[in-house]
Amino acid sequence: MIAVDTNILVYAHRPETPFHDIAVRVVAELAEGTRAWGIPFHCLIEFAAVVTHRRLWRVASSPNDVADQVNAWFESPAVRVLAEDRDAWPVFVRSLQQARTAGGAVHDTRIAACCQYHAVEELWTADRDFSRYPWLVTRNPLIDP
Repeated sequence: MIAVDTNILVYAHRPETPFHDIAVRVVAELAEGTRAWGIPFHCLIEFAAVVTHRRLWRVASSPNDVADQVNAWFESPAVRVLAEDRDAWPVFVRSLQQARTAGGAVHDTRIAACCQYHAVEELWTADRDFSRYPWLVTRNPLIDP
């Protein structure tokens, strides 16, 4: 399974971002394909926070825009929402200890642990900080299609 990080989702949603066209294309290829792909639930929350942030955009996305976009992704029969439950906690703690993250970096640890918990084969992200998790294969589909 491929998982998609927040930044790819933001680029695909916001037309004024760099890489918008390619992000739309790569997400559409996932959505229209048959291979399982997933979005960590926390990335959906972060996506909503970023695209509705009024200081980041001339015209921020509305809550309805967020709902419409996520619902469009959910129309893909191959998409999965990657959520955590109680059994994910030890995976997160182990990830936190191994990567020795703290503060804001803990957010990435949560995503990495969620991917490990759901046996994600590859995380698509433009964030190089995920290199601190040696068990997580990452690829930036915006520069390496």
